[in-house]
Amino acid sequence: MPNAIQTKAKNAKNDEFYTQYADIEKEISAYLEFDPDVFRGKTVFLPCDDPEWSNFTKYFAQNFEKFGLKKLISTSYAVNSKNYKDGYQPTLFETSAPYFDKVKTVNNGKIFTLTHDKTGDHKVNVDDLEWHYLEGDGDFRSNEIKKLRDESDIIITNPPFSLFREFLAWIIEVEKQFVIIGNMNAIAYKEVFPLIENDKMWMGNGFNAGNAYFSTPFAKDYGEGVYNPETGLVKFRNVCWFTNLDHGRRHQPLPLMTMADNLKFSKHKEIKGKKSYDSYDNYDAIEVPYTDSIPSDYDGVMGVPISFLNKYSPEQFEILGITQRGCHDKVPDTKKYDDYWEVQPNGKKTGSSGGKTNENPNLVGNDGKKNYFTNKEGVVIQSVYQRIFIRHRKSTK
Repeated sequence: MPNAIQTKAKNAKNDEFYTQYADIEKEISAYLEFDPDVFRGKTVFLPCDDPEWSNFTKYFAQNFEKFGLKKLISTSYAVNSKNYKDGYQPTLFETSAPYFDKVKTVNNGKIFTLTHDKTGDHKVNVDDLEWHYLEGDGDFRSNEIKKLRDESDIIITNPPFSLFREFLAWIIEVEKQFVIIGNMNAIAYKEVFPLIENDKMWMGNGFNAGNAYFSTPFAKDYGEGVYNPETGLVKFRNVCWFTNLDHGRRHQPLPLMTMADNLKFSKHKEIKGKKSYDSYDNYDAIEVPYTDSIPSDYDGVMGVPISFLNKYSPEQFEILGITQRGCHDKVPDTKKYDDYWEVQPNGKKTGSSGGKTNENPNLVGNDGKKNYFTNKEGVVIQSVYQRIFIRHRKSTK
């Protein structure tokens, strides 16, 4: 399920979430470790940013010479184009500039650029950033921002949660390299999964256990367990980096036990002590509910959680499809449930037909905790969470 705070932000179109400096540094370090020259001679574009507050701008400006950048571009949205406008005050950095404009400060976006030593101190860093107002409000879909996109080599940002699909398509249409933040549930989007399946996009180095902490001007709107009053940060679950820049972690094979050892020694009660792995009722594949429970010696198709992609190595596994997204070519569904009906755990019918669970991964039986489906013969099946279908690459066996 999507994180409640992300859903709230998306529905309200409150997209003012600022990424922590340490998280940016950790992520970018993974690409530099794999290729120290990954940014050398490149123009890096940070759209949908807020350069005066953004840690993205600070990080790349401070490391401009170290990375060998050709140019850094950062753009922001105009205040009046955002849902959140309360208490806006222009910074001293802006008001002290001779071209400060009281009208443009709220109606126009800003652009910051860095190319050379402006201060004369023989180094290029954040002090050398130059800025001016954009002609428009800074929306990434405008022609003004598209031109900046087109001249860049790599796009890096935390895009608006409410516009993630559109923003990714905006990048893909011009085939740029990118590193962006999004909800892991976006993996299942019809616009996103084909990119992953065809090795045109993958997961980045990752946040710690999928948890990320952001600063935001409306942090206090969120309750205990999400907003930390001591740090002023909000916590997101299931957050990940999406990228098409290579890094070493994705080429590390996942250490695995055999099927027999998993059934005997697994730490997961759903597997340990069973005679065999469960098979789906409507797919020719076995259910693997945990990534660390993938059997090393199974040659067939396996259904794994979407979190598997955090450990996915293209040399070790082949991705065949995902449930609910038309994976019929490689893993066709073998059964439909139109003549079934949905039942609550207490035995009461919900009024929905079994067609509701077509193309879900379904297992025979009922765990007594979730809704299930049955037919007039009394056959009972229950769907599990969305699964990605994979199999071992023979070259690694």
